[in-house]
Amino acid sequence: MTTIIENFPGFLLVFIRITAFFVTLPFFSYRNIPNIHKIGFSFFLAWIMFFTLDLPTIEIDGHFFMLILKEALFGLLIGFSAYFIIAAVQIAGSFIDFQMGFAIANVIDPQTGVQSPLIGQFLYTFALLLMISINAHHLLLDGVFYSYQFVPIDQLYLPLGNENVVEFIVQSFNSMFLIAFQMSIPVVGSLFLVDIALGIVARTVPQLNIFVVGLPLKVGVSFIMLILVMGALFVLMQHLFETMTYTMRGLMELFGGIGNGTN
Repeated sequence: MTTIIENFPGFLLVFIRITAFFVTLPFFSYRNIPNIHKIGFSFFLAWIMFFTLDLPTIEIDGHFFMLILKEALFGLLIGFSAYFIIAAVQIAGSFIDFQMGFAIANVIDPQTGVQSPLIGQFLYTFALLLMISINAHHLLLDGVFYSYQFVPIDQLYLPLGNENVVEFIVQSFNSMFLIAFQMSIPVVGSLFLVDIALGIVARTVPQLNIFVVGLPLKVGVSFIMLILVMGALFVLMQHLFETMTYTMRGLMELFGGIGNGTN
């Protein structure tokens, strides 16, 4: 009984970090997963990790409450770093929707509860299915477990003001938009050529109503191009998952004061 009471603060810190991870972590934080399941999964995962980690003895004092805040903030930031990387799929969809003329029609994403573009939600669903099929969600759980190698449980603060952290976050955002641009450029480039062709037709055949012909033509070309480049999109999605894991690891290294986050 005494051993359980002595180890309870350490277990509580592990539970807080994992729960904070699952608040923002992709696939595990979605609204269609009941909260009771998230809490229960976090509890049992924390219970397993508690007996596999070599945790120091922690006493409940003012230092302990600062560790609670640090663990919650660390879990939220690392989970969010993975979330905004995978959001590149929806950004690519918004680029495509804008050129197709679907930008005025959004749908409610059941995973997050916010409005998302039509093609973005279509591609995002495929990204989630691909993540499950190649077990990329296991890499997220590995990131949760191995985070203790980079940021120990008794580390009191996170170097949020470090210039390397800010630079790494900016580079991660840059990678996200670059991948989104690469995913959308085949369709967006094709629609740009369609716009040029419609402009030429509008000048050469004034009797033709371009506004009536142009919209269904652009929609048809968009779906044809999506079918043709779907294989390349899956390759880019796999690269996106790799970028997501590298971003999580790099941010953990910076928070733990290890390296410069470029590994």
